[in-house]
Amino acid sequence: MRKSVLFTLLLLYVGYAFPQAKDYQKGEEAFMYEEYWTAIEHYKVAYSKYNDPVKKAELVFKIGLCYRALHESKEAELWFKKAIKVKYPDPLAVLYYADALKMNGSFEEAAIEYQNYGKLVPGDKRAEIGVKSCQLAAKWISKPTRYAVENMAFINSKDQDFSPVFAKKDYKSIYFTSNRAGSTGNQIHARTGAGFFDLWETSADRKGKWSEPKPLEPPVNTPDDEGASSLNLKGNTLYFTRCQVSKKQILGCKIFYSERKGVNWDVPQIINIKGAVDSTSIGHPSISEDETTLYFSANLPGGYGGRDIWMIKRDKKSAPWNPEPINLGPEINTPGNEVFPYIRNNGKLYFSSDYHVGMGGFDIFEAVLDQKTGKYKVNNMKYPINSNADDFGIIFEGEAERGYFSSSRKGGKGGDDIYMFYLPPLQFTLKGFIKDCKTDEPIPGAKLVLKGSDGTTVEGVSEADGSYKFNLNANTDYQILASKEKYLNGNAGESTRGLEENKEFNVDICLESIREPIELPNIEYDLGKWDLRPESMVSLDKLVETLNNNPNIVIELGSHTDFRADDKFNLELSQKRAQSVVNYLIEKGIEPERLVAKGYGETKPKVVDKKMAERYPGFLREGQVLNEKFIKSLATVEEQEVCHQYNRRTEFRVLREDYVSKKQNTTLPQNFPTPQTEENKSNEENE
Repeated sequence: MRKSVLFTLLLLYVGYAFPQAKDYQKGEEAFMYEEYWTAIEHYKVAYSKYNDPVKKAELVFKIGLCYRALHESKEAELWFKKAIKVKYPDPLAVLYYADALKMNGSFEEAAIEYQNYGKLVPGDKRAEIGVKSCQLAAKWISKPTRYAVENMAFINSKDQDFSPVFAKKDYKSIYFTSNRAGSTGNQIHARTGAGFFDLWETSADRKGKWSEPKPLEPPVNTPDDEGASSLNLKGNTLYFTRCQVSKKQILGCKIFYSERKGVNWDVPQIINIKGAVDSTSIGHPSISEDETTLYFSANLPGGYGGRDIWMIKRDKKSAPWNPEPINLGPEINTPGNEVFPYIRNNGKLYFSSDYHVGMGGFDIFEAVLDQKTGKYKVNNMKYPINSNADDFGIIFEGEAERGYFSSSRKGGKGGDDIYMFYLPPLQFTLKGFIKDCKTDEPIPGAKLVLKGSDGTTVEGVSEADGSYKFNLNANTDYQILASKEKYLNGNAGESTRGLEENKEFNVDICLESIREPIELPNIEYDLGKWDLRPESMVSLDKLVETLNNNPNIVIELGSHTDFRADDKFNLELSQKRAQSVVNYLIEKGIEPERLVAKGYGETKPKVVDKKMAERYPGFLREGQVLNEKFIKSLATVEEQEVCHQYNRRTEFRVLREDYVSKKQNTTLPQNFPTPQTEENKSNEENE
């Protein structure tokens, strides 16, 4: 009787305990064979039955690992957060929680968790890289590159569509990878919980409309996974990835190639790579333009991390491949995963990485090989090519800055979608106002001539409010000349050389009226002398420029003094000073016939204009003549000295506008100021 009771109790215990252990073991087995979707199902059942908090915490973490492996960032965030809450001891729970937060666009929260992980595991670079990634991701989103990105809605489905490649050299046909309905494999993938992948094809007609995608025929597509392909320039050799799938086995992936036979593809042949075993995952091929180098991603022995970018070579395109793989080195490969290489026809290499500083899961990077050092310089493609989700599998239309890539970003039609990208032309505008130099009043109807170093010339007229606007070309120096009757010509220079972002230049040009004398600022002499001081040269050089820009004018150079000497002395001194200005201008190449020196002494005191009155409202008013009587009436020596300074001036006025130069006459000035390029500005700032 006692034995019977004990046996019954034992059966009850086994009936209670065995199901949870069974589901746990099935989950472990599926996880070991990378069947993550199946593992999740079993782990969740076991989690619902276990009461042991330690075991439940372990299951929470492992469910998070499965979602992480599937790049299901929303679910991964949820389960890693639970793992931290139930105090799962492995610090990786914090790191992976931060990764998921970053992929979901929660950059501030992710940065905090990366910092927490850094405290738990001091020295782990992933914490530092994670914080930096979050900071830069937010910055890149706020200031995106000029690339425009559009979802290829006609091609994409509600399933996964990715890794496009050009099938023809006219770029009108592409192959891509998809597990949409109609794929050859009709079973559910134990790894993903979705269908198997095939290679699909679509083409664009003359109007740019894409055809309904259709799968490639066998023998390329099989019930196994096919995808991530590359074609040579002629489109007659196809390289692609094939992953054999078998329960309770890790068979990895291999690269196959197939030759086109008429309209069909021949039986694919495997490309043997030294060091690979059955479980090695090799895929994502990219063939170089000369067909002598094949780039790929693999977890071969001797790499730097999970998956690295490798290559194999051959002497010529008809020769067999050397099976010895070459790792592309630590500038590209990391302790993380580098996948989906693409070699562009200009030699630039593109790939995706989940370790380099980036915005989310996988980011797309550009690598340029330095021929001198043999090392790669790697740059993130930034937003909007990259996002906080997975971005990978980029291709370019030859030298053009447009093409396609894959992304799991928010707003797509399925898990992964194909996106088109292009770089719009740079837009530069030059705008501003034409004004009167003395009054700041707008000058309507001014004639404008814009001349570029690329040979373009555009004419225009200022609007009623004095405004003007021109569109500019990239990498061009520009000179603009403004002219108006009874005004001296004005000019300015700008440049778009070296600019990589759209820019609007705002340049106002003031024109000097010739109805009144025009003062030359900062023309200075030592007391009682007429030799020009060095600081006067800047103002006179601008006058040289004005005369060259107005080749038909004859001017009088008038020099004035204050009244603090006798009349004769002041007249003689002012005449000599005016002549010294004329002599300087002649030395600078101005024809003597265009210059008249005139000394006025103290006979023409300055008349206060609007700007002077605004500057000294306490004792000057517009229209006041600064004669001896007025100056002596001022209350302070400082006020009197201001007036003396205004009276000690050098002016010029236009005598004639009909001068015909003995030199070659041109409509546009020959000595525009050199436009200040961004490079010049940068050099000045560095200095």
